Amino acid sequence: MSDLRDLYQEIILDHSKKPRNHREIAGTSRHAVGHNPLCGDRVMVYLAVEGGVVKDASFLGSGCAISTASASLMTESLKGKKADEARSLAHNFLDLVRGLKLSDAEVAGLGKLSSLSGVCAYPVRVKCATLPWHTMQKALDAGGPSEDESPVTTE
Repeated sequence: MSDLRDLYQEIILDHSKKPRNHREIAGTSRHAVGHNPLCGDRVMVYLAVEGGVVKDASFLGSGCAISTASASLMTESLKGKKADEARSLAHNFLDLVRGLKLSDAEVAGLGKLSSLSGVCAYPVRVKCATLPWHTMQKALDAGGPSEDESPVTTE
């Protein structure tokens, strides 16, 4: 178990120090802002959706290691997914970090995202891990750029 925990910590540290897809997508079809007022984490998620498929995903913002790693892992996992697959992935990830029981197949479907499973032991950190995902869902559901840019907040 310790080896698995070490691997998970390596993945989180790698993605927090060298986040993937940390950029704005020019001409993006959808975006949303997320903010956690309790800790100051802020994220803008960009999605390029064509024909109901997430062709590209990225984020900008600032936050703790958990928030940054979660956003980085999320953007990697979304590319090539249909919108309903992205929603299902988000649902399973959110359940995982909240400590809810998932089937073996659901956990396997999360891949590297399961490295954040230990967050459920730290309720304050759950909000850090889930902020990018709630923001992504807002961007996906908006069907276009957020007109008012009212942030998704987690409290």
